[in-house]
Amino acid sequence: MPLPPPTAERDPVHGRTITLRGYRRSDGLWDVEGHLCDVRDQHFVFPGGERPGGEAIHSMRLRLTVDSTALIVDAVASTDAAPFPNACGDIAPDYARLIGLRVGPGFSRQTARLFGGVRGCTHMSELLRTMGTGVLQTLAGTRLGVSETEKPLQLDGCHALATDGPRVAAFYPRWYRPKREEAEASDPS
Repeated sequence: MPLPPPTAERDPVHGRTITLRGYRRSDGLWDVEGHLCDVRDQHFVFPGGERPGGEAIHSMRLRLTVDSTALIVDAVASTDAAPFPNACGDIAPDYARLIGLRVGPGFSRQTARLFGGVRGCTHMSELLRTMGTGVLQTLAGTRLGVSETEKPLQLDGCHALATDGPRVAAFYPRWYRPKREEAEASDPS
């Protein structure tokens, strides 16, 4: 369902697009590439320079190469446009520190520790946060999440897949856990 119409006339000021694309590689690994692009609609002056309207202020890219367990085996970042071109892109090689991390529970906390504040680029790190779900979506339907002994990563990741909810009961019955009240109500003792 679309948003309701705005209640006042508006002029566009700023646009951000984040695109993610997952690829299956011929060597059995997976690449997930992300691109964050910020564009101002009008001419924009900032401390590092200026940009005409419609030209990217931020354009950052990140590629994560993962195995079928979501372990990051390679990570490459690049900066195509930034407010401080001679400084912003300098941090891109640091994102190779993602190698060895696994995308899954705790991934956002780990990346915040590695790249929070002055240890990273605000925009590259925002792109990285969205890429975790991009990795999981790319791997959906592969070995990831179909184990008989480990709860699939997507369960309890959002309200629709709560382990005490009807969708888990229907589609993941092994992992269904009724709400405490339901369990107590069905217990005859």
